[in-house]
Amino acid sequence: MDLYEHQARQLFEEHGILVPRAEVTDSPGRAGDIARRLGGRAVVKAQVRTGGRGKAGGVRLAEDPEAAERAAREILGMTIKGHPVRSVMLARPVDIEAEFYVSYVLDRAAGRFLAIASTEGGTEIEEVAAARPEAVTRVPVDPAEGVTPQKAAEIARAAGLPPRAADVLVRLWQVLVREDALLVEVNPLVRTAQGQLTALDGKVTLDDNARYRQARWDRKEETAHDDPLEAAAAAKGLNYVKLDGEVGVIGNGAGLVMSTLDVVAGSGARPANFLDIGGGASARIMSDGLSVVLSDPGVRSVLVNVFGGITACDAVADGIVRALDAVRPTKPIVVRLDGNNAARGRAVLGDRAHPLVHQAPTMDAAARLAARLAHTN
Repeated sequence: MDLYEHQARQLFEEHGILVPRAEVTDSPGRAGDIARRLGGRAVVKAQVRTGGRGKAGGVRLAEDPEAAERAAREILGMTIKGHPVRSVMLARPVDIEAEFYVSYVLDRAAGRFLAIASTEGGTEIEEVAAARPEAVTRVPVDPAEGVTPQKAAEIARAAGLPPRAADVLVRLWQVLVREDALLVEVNPLVRTAQGQLTALDGKVTLDDNARYRQARWDRKEETAHDDPLEAAAAAKGLNYVKLDGEVGVIGNGAGLVMSTLDVVAGSGARPANFLDIGGGASARIMSDGLSVVLSDPGVRSVLVNVFGGITACDAVADGIVRALDAVRPTKPIVVRLDGNNAARGRAVLGDRAHPLVHQAPTMDAAARLAARLAHTN
């Protein structure tokens, strides 16, 4: 379950991470009142469970309460990547000296978490990784050991973050553990002109399996999915996030999927989604995942990138074959299988010989082919 930004920042504040003072409303008139309480100037931000709000015009700086009211009136009712804007958050502006990116994400295939950090915050991490892969640092985190002050200092040093960011990294790990999260992200984490490290924006994805321990979020208005594809994926138990691209991406393990997004972007295409089928995905889950991705009208090709471990590649191939019979796709599908039972999986797909299914030997080759097919399809 994805939280809204204002809910994520609430968790950050509860765990001792600095955030700007802010309030949420669904009324343009109240937006003006909030701006007055914040000192006049305010950043007005659409509250939707997706990225790209700034590019869509959903984040605006208002110089006075009247401008805040106008901005709220224009933003409320917008649709950003299929998500209707029903509320806005107004936050007190801060003087920014430097911007960073920090997050923890579950890597299902490896059975651990990844700490991801960069000194180039403020933009989508996929764009940074595509343009400057050396600017994004990934550090494995053993969930049994967690992020100690020593581990946090190691992550900060590796990424070139200020030494004081280690305290934020420890607290962000506490958010992940105590709130049963699969993803916690701060983008950007800024150093203000006063020298404080402050979380200006945040994203948190909670584990639905732990909702019985997180009852405060278990309300209809908090768990509803604005995007119909995300709702369909959630109903099937899939970890799916809608993005704004043309290449559908399916993989097993968050680390592998994130790497696949980077490689697709580096091949000249944009990922259309993040879909992690998990470390022990069955043929049914593979079929369900492909069905959801192919339902996206913006998808022009699909890349299935699986490294077989717990997930056997022949089971994945069987799921793809089932989906071909059930969905009857009209878009090309590129498949890269490696690891456990990979040869058998490739044979399953070869025997099916579907004209829209293409196999590739490596992730890079698969991404290039998927990008080319997306541009020609």
